[in-house]
Amino acid sequence: MGIKYEGRAIGIDLGTTYSCVAVWLENHNRVEIIYNDQGNKTTPSFVAFTDDQRLIGDAAKNQAATNPVNTVFDAKRLIGRKFSDSVVQKDMMLWPFKVIAGVNDKLMINVQYKGQEKHFCAEEISSMVLTKMREVAETYLMSPVKNAVIINEPTAAAIAYGFDKRGDCDGKQNILVFDLGGGTFDVSILTMKGDVFEVKATSGNTHLGGEDFDSRMVNYFVEEFKKKNKVDISGNPKSLRRLRTACERAKRTLSFAFVTTVEVDSLFQGIDFCSLITRARFEEMNMDLFNECMKTVESCLSDSKIQMSDIDDIVLVGGSSRIPKVQDLLQDLFPKKVLYKSINPDEAVAYGAALQAAVLSKGFKNVPNLVLQDVTPLSLGIAVDVDHVMGVVIPRNTTVPLRKTKGYATGCDNGVVSIRVYEGERARALDNNLLGSFKLSCRPGAPRGTPLEVCFSINENGILTVSAKEISSGNMNQITINNEKERLSTFEINKMIEEAERYRMEDKEFLRKAKVMNDLDYCVYKVKNALKKKDVNLNLSRGEREKINNATTLATNLLHENNKQQKIDVVEDHLKELEIMLEKLVVNTGIENKHKSSFLGYLFN
Repeated sequence: MGIKYEGRAIGIDLGTTYSCVAVWLENHNRVEIIYNDQGNKTTPSFVAFTDDQRLIGDAAKNQAATNPVNTVFDAKRLIGRKFSDSVVQKDMMLWPFKVIAGVNDKLMINVQYKGQEKHFCAEEISSMVLTKMREVAETYLMSPVKNAVIINEPTAAAIAYGFDKRGDCDGKQNILVFDLGGGTFDVSILTMKGDVFEVKATSGNTHLGGEDFDSRMVNYFVEEFKKKNKVDISGNPKSLRRLRTACERAKRTLSFAFVTTVEVDSLFQGIDFCSLITRARFEEMNMDLFNECMKTVESCLSDSKIQMSDIDDIVLVGGSSRIPKVQDLLQDLFPKKVLYKSINPDEAVAYGAALQAAVLSKGFKNVPNLVLQDVTPLSLGIAVDVDHVMGVVIPRNTTVPLRKTKGYATGCDNGVVSIRVYEGERARALDNNLLGSFKLSCRPGAPRGTPLEVCFSINENGILTVSAKEISSGNMNQITINNEKERLSTFEINKMIEEAERYRMEDKEFLRKAKVMNDLDYCVYKVKNALKKKDVNLNLSRGEREKINNATTLATNLLHENNKQQKIDVVEDHLKELEIMLEKLVVNTGIENKHKSSFLGYLFN
C-alpha cells in the first residue's frame, strides 16, 4: 500500500506474519525503512486482547505463549474465506484462537476482551495492524498520514528493483518477482523499459508460505513428543504456541546452518523438549510445497507468453525466499540466471510502495518518473438478457488502465435490456462472480437484434465503469464498480482460475450447446416473423403452415428451461431438420425466383 500526502510519501507492506513501513526522503533521494518503537524494521502482524488492553505488534507476539487463545495472527490469509472452507477447517486445528461462523458463513474470530466476548472479522484484525504501522510512520514523521492507494505486492517489489538498478539497465528487461512470504505466495512477470513498468502476468497462492513450513515442523515434533513421552500436546494452546515459536526460529537458522536444535523448557506437564532437525529433513517434509511454488512460476510464465530464456532477472521477495532449497529449485528452472538478492526481501514491498506513493504525490522533484501499467487478474465481461454465456470484453492479464468497446445485440423485441457484469474464467456466466447489473431502455418498437455498444473502462485506481448504449436511439446507462465491495479477494481470484482449468472440458461442451440453442432460438424467431408476411402466407397451403408450426413448436419446447438438459446432439438434429424443412417449403411455395432470397433472409440472417 502506498500513502501520499503533502511533503511526505510512505509505503506500508501489510504482511501475513510481519509488516513493514518505509518513507521517501526527498532531500536524500532515497527510501528509508522506518524502525518501530522496539527498534525493529519489521513488526509482527499480531493482535492480542487482554482484560485491560489491546496489544499490536511486538507486544502482542511477546505475550502469545501466556495468552494464546486471545492472540490473533494469520489474519491476512483468512480474508475472503468462508468458515466452511476446507482450508479454514484444517487450519483451525493449528490456531490457538477460536474461529466461529458468522452471518452467511462469514468467518469470525472469537476472543475475550476486557471481560467480554468479542467477535472480529479478519479484515478488522488486519486493519488494526495497518493502524499500528501508520502510527509507527506518524511517530517518525511527526505528522499525520492519510490518502492511501493500493498496489500489488510483487509490483511494488519490482519498482524497488527498478530503482535499485537504475542506470544499469539498457533497453527492455523482463523481470520475474518471486514473493514467498509468511502466509502468501505471489509471482509476477513484468517488463521494464526505462521508468515504465508493465505487468505481463500474475499468479499465486494465498495459503502458501513460511507459516505452512512452520506447521509441518510443529506437527512433526508433536508426534515426536507423543512417542517419547506418551503425551499428546495437540490440544494445549500454550504448548503449541511455544513449540511454534521454537520451530520458526529453527527454520530461520536452517537457512544458513545444516542442523539446529529445537528446544523448549517445560513444554508440557514439566517435561522439557529437545530435538535436532537437519536442513535435509526440513526440506523433505516441505518438498511438495516447494514444488508447488515452482508450478506457479511455470504457470505465470505461460500466462505472460514470455519464454524462460527471455527472463533477465529473478527478484527474491519475502522472508521464505531465503530458504536454500527454494533458491536451488528456482536456479534449476533458470540455470543461466543469477538470482537477484541485492534488495532485502523483508523490505522490498514497503520500499517499492513508498516510491510509488512519491510518484503519485505532488511536490517531489527528485523522485523518478515511474509509470506503472498493471493487469486485470480475471477476465471481465457481460451477459445480456437471458443469455447464459459469459461474453468476455477484457481478457485476463490485460494491461490497465484501458477503455474497450464491444458490440452486442438485444435478445427480445421492444424490451428493456438487462446487462449483468461478471469477472471470471468460466464459460457459463453464472459460474463467475457477479459484479453488478443494470438495465437499458430501448426505443419503442426496437426489434430483437437491435445493436448495442458496451464499453468497459478501468482507471488507474482499478475502478471499473461499464456503460451500454443503444446505437439507433442513443439511450444509455452505466454502472461503476470499485475494488472494495464487489471485487474478489486474491484467494478467490486464484480459486476461480484453478476452477476454470479444472472445468475446461465442461465449459467447452457448454459453449457448444449454448451456440446451438442460440441458433435454434434465432431460427424460430425469424420463422415466426416470416409467417407474418402476407406474400409468404398466401403461397403456403394449410398443411405446409401446419408443418412449419409443428416444427417451431417442437423447437420452442426444446428451448424451454425444463428441456435444457436435452443432449446437444438431439438439439442439433432438430435444428438441421427445421432448416431442411423450411428450405423445402420455400421451394414448394413456387416463389423461389422472386422471393426465395428474401424469405431465407427472414429465416437465417
